[in-house]
Amino acid sequence: MQHQLQQATVDKYVINPLKSFISNSVMGGIVLLGAAIIAIILANSPWSESFLGFWKNRISIGFNDTVFLDYDLHHWINDGLISIFFFVLGLELKREMVDGQLSGFRNAILPIVVGISGMIFPALIFFLFNGSDTEAINGWGIPMACDIAFVLGILYLLGDKVPVSVKIFFTAFGIVDDIGAVLVIALVYTNEISLWSLGLGLLFFVLLILANKVGVRSTLFYGIVGIIGVWIPFLLSGVHATIAAVLVAFTIPATTKISETGFLSKIKSYSGELNDAESFSGVTLTKKQLSIIKKMKSMTKHATPPLQRLEHSLHPVVSFIVMPIFALANAGVVFDIDFADLFSNNIFFGIVTGLVLGKFLGIFGITFLLLKLKLVKLPKKMTVNHLLGISILSGIGFTMCLFITTLAYDSPQHVTQAKIAIFAASIIAGISGYVLLNRKPKKETARINV
Repeated sequence: MQHQLQQATVDKYVINPLKSFISNSVMGGIVLLGAAIIAIILANSPWSESFLGFWKNRISIGFNDTVFLDYDLHHWINDGLISIFFFVLGLELKREMVDGQLSGFRNAILPIVVGISGMIFPALIFFLFNGSDTEAINGWGIPMACDIAFVLGILYLLGDKVPVSVKIFFTAFGIVDDIGAVLVIALVYTNEISLWSLGLGLLFFVLLILANKVGVRSTLFYGIVGIIGVWIPFLLSGVHATIAAVLVAFTIPATTKISETGFLSKIKSYSGELNDAESFSGVTLTKKQLSIIKKMKSMTKHATPPLQRLEHSLHPVVSFIVMPIFALANAGVVFDIDFADLFSNNIFFGIVTGLVLGKFLGIFGITFLLLKLKLVKLPKKMTVNHLLGISILSGIGFTMCLFITTLAYDSPQHVTQAKIAIFAASIIAGISGYVLLNRKPKKETARINV
């Protein structure tokens, strides 16, 4: 009998390398960046018209002669596919609130303050540049958001030069940043609202909350009711459908049906039964063995919260399917705009300055002030250089900034100005932050002890 997992040829040369690629936290950011570059190249190539026109193809859902949902492909991606990203984001937010960096007041206070200030300062700077322009001012929410995936990708590329505590701290205030972005989308970038559709969606949302309370743990149930009962009504209501995805995520159970001690005891008992069970001389299993293994599988499922099962299974889907497709559909900027048009208003300067300077002031400036006032302490092993680095890297505002751009502006010129500004700011912030964190600090004591 083999005591080790047998490796077939397909496992060794296909499946295992693919699993390794998908599990690498850096690869998601690299694939996303690659998709964005491909979109920009195609948008400025001889195939530009075909590439950009592809996203205008319409997909509709109807019955007989009645069409219920009729949108172009770009709309389906920005309201439908991207909702999977927001759903996973909602799962992460709930996990952090239940048992993570945002689970207690002492843990959450610094990330919350930094996350909020990191949104306010960029918005204020954008307002200073564009406050007098009634059309341009609609983009004030664009520089508020940072791209957690890209920043974490850079932090992981830096390896041991960035302690785990720094990555956790960034993730914590980055999550607050995401909450702020979701609220801005819900409260600001929402069109005329159909109260009937919204009420229907909220009714099914309450149903999911009740299902959680009475112990329903089927992810299929939450998926069906969430899509048909919550997401579609929100889509038809005028409130952005991504908000429905976040709300549904918060209804997913985050508890287990058995304690860790009870699970270990059960598995040990089943292992003994499996060891004592009569077996065939060949490679197949007896009914008794199959029954025991099925019980072990069921017990493992009971010991894993549905929230974490979904989060774990959907992360690769988001990183390697959803986000690259979103980038292909939204990052294709045609650089046929001349400098006079690019700088015909202050959208470009407002976004670049907001992301690069605003994020720095809101994160580093406020944290440094709180440290000087002895109101907070930096996480263990985190230095001022680390704080500087992640404050600058937070100016990488790709995914969420591009998404808000599509909601803020209707004018193609304004959209192009905003996208070019987002790319410019992200490049400046990414290179500057990486160089700063990659350099060897002169003194290991470059830390504020308060």
